[in-house]
Amino acid sequence: MRVDFVKGDDGRSTTATPGYDPQMSRTISQRELRNDSGAIMRALDRGESFVVTRNGVPVGELRPVRRPFVARDRLVEALRDAPAIDPERFRDDVDRALDQDAEPRA
Repeated sequence: MRVDFVKGDDGRSTTATPGYDPQMSRTISQRELRNDSGAIMRALDRGESFVVTRNGVPVGELRPVRRPFVARDRLVEALRDAPAIDPERFRDDVDRALDQDAEPRA
């Protein structure tokens, strides 16, 4: 990802991330972030972005992490020459590597 450094309204250097529009962000105070962190995290899960302010001055951005998307046809093409998986051998390997005992762990 390319990040450009630009001058903000206050003359300080800030970053401009491609595809990110700070005009579409909701502004929240440092206090709101502290007091409403759960609601803010749920909003991030929904794709919302925030600009965090301290004493009315923007100090940071909160935005969802972009999850990479791979189109189905590209994935199929990439895996076309992958070796076949023997389901029984795979299950044996998983059983040896992982603790799948039904008993609760202490």
